[in-house]
Amino acid sequence: MIESMRAAFSLPDLRRRILFTVMILVIYRLVANIPVPGVDLSAWLAFTSSSTTNQVVNFLDLLSGGAVRNFSVMAMGVYPYITASIIIQLLTPIIPQLQEMDSEGESGRNRKNRITYFLTVPLSLLQAIGQIRLVGFSLGAGGADGLAQIMPNFGFSPEQLLPTFTTLLAMMGGTMFAIWMGELITEDGIGQGISLIIFGGIVAQILPGIAGLFSLDDVTARIFTIVAFLLITVLTIFVIVIVQEGQRRIPVQYGRRVRGRKVYQGQSSYVPLKVNTAGMIPIIFANSILIFPSVLAGLFISGNGGFVDTVATAVSRFGNADPSVAPIGFTLYWLFFFILVVGFTFFYTDVMVRQQNIPQTLQRQGGFIPGIRPGKRTEDYITKVVRRITLAGAVFLGVIAVLPGIMQLLGVILNIPGIEQSTLVISGSGLIIVVGVVIDTMRQLESQLLMRQYEGFF
Repeated sequence: MIESMRAAFSLPDLRRRILFTVMILVIYRLVANIPVPGVDLSAWLAFTSSSTTNQVVNFLDLLSGGAVRNFSVMAMGVYPYITASIIIQLLTPIIPQLQEMDSEGESGRNRKNRITYFLTVPLSLLQAIGQIRLVGFSLGAGGADGLAQIMPNFGFSPEQLLPTFTTLLAMMGGTMFAIWMGELITEDGIGQGISLIIFGGIVAQILPGIAGLFSLDDVTARIFTIVAFLLITVLTIFVIVIVQEGQRRIPVQYGRRVRGRKVYQGQSSYVPLKVNTAGMIPIIFANSILIFPSVLAGLFISGNGGFVDTVATAVSRFGNADPSVAPIGFTLYWLFFFILVVGFTFFYTDVMVRQQNIPQTLQRQGGFIPGIRPGKRTEDYITKVVRRITLAGAVFLGVIAVLPGIMQLLGVILNIPGIEQSTLVISGSGLIIVVGVVIDTMRQLESQLLMRQYEGFF
């Protein structure tokens, strides 16, 4: 591998692509430190430094790759674009025009991408407003007082319109700038640009997270936490590589075909079905749904000690339950999280496989699965196989999602405070993204080297 990397840097064109990709990622990280205009950064940093367990802030920080911690113009990252892509994917089986674009080849995909970009703009505006309001809800009861602490000029009254518009425009511009940089990497660099932008944000959090492990007061807890972090990270990466690269290969036989004056004999091939087709999307879906009740309950906290206030306070603290204080709430939260991740994995995988339309593609190309009739029988067989292998992928994602809860419970049992931080330096969903992006980028480097007759990475 070291020899292959040396060969990659010895080629001028490939070296230029690699350096261009690194330069774009450096620019992205520099821009990610520019705060949003109108925010009181000292008040915001004081809140984030003292409220490390706030669900809303932690979740938004995960999606932005750490840009929420300093309320940067990149605080939304590229996730409005990801959301638009998911919406288009879910609407494709419903809208015939989108289905026709998939069958039109490159021109159809370009039109579909253009629609995704157009949808990203209003989604980024709505997400900017929603994200600021969520931050306000996390700062204080009802959201209004909390938001006034960090963004005193944000609102929709006549005297606040111009500062509010400036703030929203800066956040929208940061998102579109990140998407544009991702497209530059895809065209002139190495790897998939949008994925590398997300990758850069996640990796940038690793060093501050590791520094946090060394700052624990208890020496014993510090040692156990660091050792647990190393073991869990290595083991998780090992399992992620196995599951992400795992696939079930369904054999396909092609009949004899006549094209013009040429006769093509029957050939054997296979259809690869991945164990984890959904990636880390189900974890984001499940996390969003679990956070929503606590955010909604925060609107009803008044501090008067009444019945509604007591219930709302309990619901708002649902995700932050301590296993030693509220074992039932702690168990229910992580159990619901696991069930939601498994359910969304099956749902999203089913949608993705149906979009591929494998039975009709095989029938159109003259292929068939040995022993299975074309058409409905083939569709039922593929669906059964997909759901069977998806069970392994769904359980894998569920365990990755609840790792922080497992470590928190282990810390209470072993009386090691802070050991759950070993899973928070880089989350399981973040590791899935990092491993997937690294493997994809290495494969692209391999293909570039093989085109120039060099031995690749794998």
